[in-house]
Amino acid sequence: MDFKNMTNPEGYKFTLPDGRYADGTWDLIIYITNLETEVTITGIEGNLSIGDLMLKTVQAAGVQIDWSDHMVWWEEKKIWLHKTRLTLNNYRVQAGTKLHFTPCHKTLRLQLPDMQLVDRRVDFSKNVVFAVQEVCNELGINHAEELSMLRKPEKGSKQNGKSTGTGTGRKKKQRGDRDSMASSNSNEAASIGSLDGIGPATPTRKPSPGNYRTPGQNGNPGYSSGSNYSGSIENLNTSLVNSPQRPSREAFDGLIRPTSYRDKASMNAGWLDSNKSLMEQDVRENDTLMLRFKYYVFYNLPQPGSSDIKHVRADSVRINQIYEQAKWSILREEVECTHEEMMMFAALQLQVSMQSQKPQQEVDGPSDGQDDIDKALTNLQVSLEGQTVSPGHTDITSVPELSGVLRYLKPKKFTLKGYKKAWFVFRDLHLSSYKNEEESNGQAIQRINLKGCEASPDVSIAAEKFCIKLLSVSPEGTQELILRCDSEDQYAKWMAACRLASKGKSMADSTYSLEVEEIKAFLSMQQSKKDSNNPIIPTDMPELKPENFVSPRALKKYKAKEIARSILDAHSGLQTLSLIDAKLNYIKAWQALPEYGITFFVVRTHGTRKDELLGLAYNRMIKMDINTGDLQKTWRYSTMTHWNVNWETRELIIGMEDEQIQMACLTCDCKIVHEYIGGSIFLALRKQDKNQVLDMDMFMKLTGGSESGVLE
Repeated sequence: MDFKNMTNPEGYKFTLPDGRYADGTWDLIIYITNLETEVTITGIEGNLSIGDLMLKTVQAAGVQIDWSDHMVWWEEKKIWLHKTRLTLNNYRVQAGTKLHFTPCHKTLRLQLPDMQLVDRRVDFSKNVVFAVQEVCNELGINHAEELSMLRKPEKGSKQNGKSTGTGTGRKKKQRGDRDSMASSNSNEAASIGSLDGIGPATPTRKPSPGNYRTPGQNGNPGYSSGSNYSGSIENLNTSLVNSPQRPSREAFDGLIRPTSYRDKASMNAGWLDSNKSLMEQDVRENDTLMLRFKYYVFYNLPQPGSSDIKHVRADSVRINQIYEQAKWSILREEVECTHEEMMMFAALQLQVSMQSQKPQQEVDGPSDGQDDIDKALTNLQVSLEGQTVSPGHTDITSVPELSGVLRYLKPKKFTLKGYKKAWFVFRDLHLSSYKNEEESNGQAIQRINLKGCEASPDVSIAAEKFCIKLLSVSPEGTQELILRCDSEDQYAKWMAACRLASKGKSMADSTYSLEVEEIKAFLSMQQSKKDSNNPIIPTDMPELKPENFVSPRALKKYKAKEIARSILDAHSGLQTLSLIDAKLNYIKAWQALPEYGITFFVVRTHGTRKDELLGLAYNRMIKMDINTGDLQKTWRYSTMTHWNVNWETRELIIGMEDEQIQMACLTCDCKIVHEYIGGSIFLALRKQDKNQVLDMDMFMKLTGGSESGVLE
């Protein structure tokens, strides 16, 4: 601010107490990050626009470079001054404010779902949802709205005062400068999927001229003008379709293997806010983030054996990345599965590994013209009839019914009672039980409405155990029932009916027969062959290391030779699968697991002191026992009226048709849970039109948190 010790001259607006005069201007110091220099802008007034401030900064720098990617960043308040027409007064910038003039695009290290570490140029000034879209477009991953970014969980970190139990108590030796890591995406046939070998790292960084940096937070690198890959994007996309067999050691740094539901909940604390930029969330250049499929809702994913080669080829990167995320969730025990299921997953992984070493032959599907005509006719029929037409269902006047003798059990604490037999009838989303078939025309002993129920499998092929666990909610309270079938065929029919009921659909839905066939296929992949002592071993099979195909828990329980024999036994029935079919079958089997698609959080209901486990799926919320994971109550999004955040108490408020839930999130910010609910609903609103343009304003409205989300 200029001062003059004289009578008030023209142009000076203020008189100071000591008799001096001021003109109302001040000096503003701006730090240009990529030049590592400060410039002083004199004669600043509050009505100066941000655009004019940027122009003055460029002029003061006196360097002829491309400034088009630069923007003003206010470090103290963690905001971008991106609205160039607003003034300094609008942003409340005053004398003494420290501003940075920095590039928007910076290098970010991303760990992809297949554990590869890649460095990408990302716009740090855009909201995360748009930054993810740019990254996915560059990498060739379709439907970027299904993914988001999160920080790696900290080892030994405590959530709500309780240790995750995964810390080793030792500080790992610091790795060498990761800039020196060389690119190596070769597949070695000598070993398949080694978890502890040093495999391909990221392409080497080559700093460009004028690459200046200043320290960031916590000693992390701060800003720079950026760096690019030494490899081509074509080579990178090739490795994204068929991922390297062995991830680098650095890929596992910071990852934890959950040993409890609290651990699983703590892993979800790192999700970034999709409606804020990376810089606003303390992400700095060269930081490492994980790119993951967040909502487990996959739009128009091809089915195994699909003849639409054009569709499969266009979606090959996404299919592989979904497969890889599924694989690592199984191997790292993030999702529970039985031993038989683990052997099935290992066999499918083995088939993928073997097929990836061979050239794939594409089977010619129907011609594009004929395929488009068939689809158009099908869509027309769907629009007229309201649902997909099933060739096997012709009588639209009859109501499908399923009946038969089943054994049942009502779980109760401190009881030793076994299964009882009864005659069950499934009709119109209702399950009725009778003493025998002759009494089925009379009054039912029990009648349960299964609409929106939870149906989870409890199957053991070796023990011939085919059980269905049902949890339904009614005005009378929560009802729990276990049905035990006598055969695979009976189990497949009843389980398919229960799954449809959980989605609010009856057996009249055209997808019933497809559900039955998928369940039978899933069971057949777990079947043990008769000649299990001498399984057929392909001549081109490389060395099989069980530790690369099963979880650590399985390795502790069974001997390596026994596991290898079981994997080869299961693989003998999968040797005809192509690479893409093996991946799609793996994904389908993953989706059939009881814990699939459930994201866990530790919460505390308002007015209580008890920690509870909240599971969020793509279509429902589940309250579970935090120690055992047993289901206690389910709320469907379809019955939700509103949800919002009380920012004063940091509590999430969810309104249902018959109750209101208010809870505090203990393992993460409540905004993460709010965004997960809104994002799931947003993805459910997508249409079947492949050319649809997503309404991102609706996404921000549903996930923003500033205003309550309302379902109309």
